[in-house]
Amino acid sequence: MSREVLMLVDALAHEKNVDQEIVFIALEAALAAATKKRDAQDVDIRVAIHRASGAYETYRRWRVVPDEAGLQEPDQEILLFEAREQVPSIEIGDYIEEPVASIEFGRIGAQAAKQVILQKIREAEREQILNDFLERGDMIMIGSVKRIDKGHLIVEAGRVEALLRRDQLIPRENLRVGDRVRGYLLRVDRSARGPQLELSRTAPEFLIKLFEMEVPEIEQGLLEIKSAARDPGIRAKIAVVAHDKRVDPIGTCVGIRGSRVQAVRNELGGENIDIVLWAEDPAQFVIQALAPAAVQSVIVDEEKHSMDVVINDDELAVAIGRNGQNVRLASELTGWNINIMTPAESTEKQIQERSILRELFMTRLSVDEEVADVLIEEGFSSLEEVAYVPLGEMLGLNALDEDTVQELRARARNALLTMAIVNEEKVENAAPDLKTLEGMNTDLLSKLVAHQIHTRDALAELDANELIEITAMDQEAAKSLIMKAREHWFQ
Repeated sequence: MSREVLMLVDALAHEKNVDQEIVFIALEAALAAATKKRDAQDVDIRVAIHRASGAYETYRRWRVVPDEAGLQEPDQEILLFEAREQVPSIEIGDYIEEPVASIEFGRIGAQAAKQVILQKIREAEREQILNDFLERGDMIMIGSVKRIDKGHLIVEAGRVEALLRRDQLIPRENLRVGDRVRGYLLRVDRSARGPQLELSRTAPEFLIKLFEMEVPEIEQGLLEIKSAARDPGIRAKIAVVAHDKRVDPIGTCVGIRGSRVQAVRNELGGENIDIVLWAEDPAQFVIQALAPAAVQSVIVDEEKHSMDVVINDDELAVAIGRNGQNVRLASELTGWNINIMTPAESTEKQIQERSILRELFMTRLSVDEEVADVLIEEGFSSLEEVAYVPLGEMLGLNALDEDTVQELRARARNALLTMAIVNEEKVENAAPDLKTLEGMNTDLLSKLVAHQIHTRDALAELDANELIEITAMDQEAAKSLIMKAREHWFQ
């Protein structure tokens, strides 16, 4: 029997040109599956083949689970306290094993064994092909449409297949079997039975990669595309910056007579592309992203990560764009929430904000309207500023004497302490998995709990814009936190 095992392993390894270890693992799986059928129970079986002799042993095993979790699969699980009666050092997730009678190799049927083995070998070959492709680091895949399945395209490039979903196609794009197509590598799903690569033609990253292919100055490091935003097939914006003063970033991307930008447009079905000059100053970046509209003024709110952009009435339609397209793309490009308003609306909002701030100072600091207005006029916009702005700066205010300044600072600190205690009590209502999430802090947690977000899953279900609105995080930080919250979904 042992000799038969070694002969089969050797023959299949040569026939399929794979490592013998892959065949051994496949054969162990085949023997384990046959043993489970023999016992007609939902048990967990492990078979171990000795690589040198071909002899094998069979074990039934139970996974160790926490006592408080209970047994969800009694035939395959054992509670921790019971497991430790047998193995004192065992931990949750380990296995308790018990030898059982091995099935005879001949009884599993050569054909059945071969089918399981061949399946494992195909999986190993598929994994190797995928790894070979990923090691090249290509983010753009060029292939031909092999078949169409329920509107989704299966794209083939050499021995690699990828899925291009219908919602990742540019609207009104009509591709047929045999057509050549490009796509951006959006994600890799190793658990998928079909193609494990997923492509996109609508992702902003696809636009960036197309420009990198058309503009050699980007690869040379003279030019960089900082960000991109798209309304696929209709309009897009990219932000560019030159790292060499001799290079005109916009003209370089446009190309001679528009040749470079036109090549990208043709690939994207005629998508109009605005090329915006990136600026380190966020307000200046937003002004340039809203072109061709002329901006009158910008009010930046760092805490909410938003900007109120004031535009004259006659420029309003241009700034907003058809169905809000221009301001939406500018917001995605810059990562800031942009609120377009007229001068009259801006004035009205400032009056409302001043009223709210006056009420805050009067309530929390126990001062009259006159003192509250003095603080507002001097530029104070929060209790934190009153409490912790350097004493010398506050003493420089002509309208307030030293005793009043000291009293205001003390009252502000007491108010902040009271509010912190209230927030701490709110945070206690959050689930442990949310409290311990990487990147979480008390301030962030209190804001989430205040919006009825108490668990990791509740956070994971938000999109980036919703999280930004709640917490005033920047876009990259919001995306990162949401992906952290979703990690356990894919494990």
